[in-house]
Amino acid sequence: MENNGWDDSAEAWIADMGDKGDFSRRHVLDAPMLARIRERGFHKALDVGCGEGRFCRILAAEGIATTGIDPTARLLDAARARDPQGSYLQARAEALPFDDAGFDLVVSYLTLIDIDDYAKAIAEMARVLRPGGSLLIANLNSFSTAGDWTAEGKAATGYLIDNYLDSRAEWESWNGILIRNWHRPFHLYMQALLQNGLRLVHFDEPAPQGGDPQTVARYRRAPWLHVMEWVRS
Repeated sequence: MENNGWDDSAEAWIADMGDKGDFSRRHVLDAPMLARIRERGFHKALDVGCGEGRFCRILAAEGIATTGIDPTARLLDAARARDPQGSYLQARAEALPFDDAGFDLVVSYLTLIDIDDYAKAIAEMARVLRPGGSLLIANLNSFSTAGDWTAEGKAATGYLIDNYLDSRAEWESWNGILIRNWHRPFHLYMQALLQNGLRLVHFDEPAPQGGDPQTVARYRRAPWLHVMEWVRS
């Protein structure tokens, strides 16, 4: 399988995330993700692409028995060190090592952009969900992965989107991390979800809550992220 950068970037990722995560997680996604989970009676969750285990620990603190899977061994080592009582397995989203209908909650928290065979991964996530269970997804908006800020001097003047309909993998670099992310037009994700017996019950592009005012303003100009909840029929 082609290198996607995660093995080489694991240490930098662990350092960058810390215990609480980056701006997108702490100030944009965590609150709306938890709002969809709390008081719903979920008992058993799977976190697909759990990385260093941050959201698994959050789910466990909510009283939900959670299993995390990730293909990157170093990230799993960090997850186990921080959560010795947790359950973490090395596995890929495209071939989940679980029986059918074993979870009432499956979480994909900013992982679809990392997965080569997204359609197979979505089919696997649907397969391991119990009827009536929820697939909760946080992902980058597809216009985000197809675009970038345009600038005049030091001021961002707009957001340029190009080649939106062309799926492609591109290398992204920040804070010592170099990983390969996928851009896909949004309809590809939507079609795969619909084809697997899932029903959309929630969609949001959450605004940031708190944090550095300049970063908040940038996130409000072009919301990079969305949250979806799909229920298995």
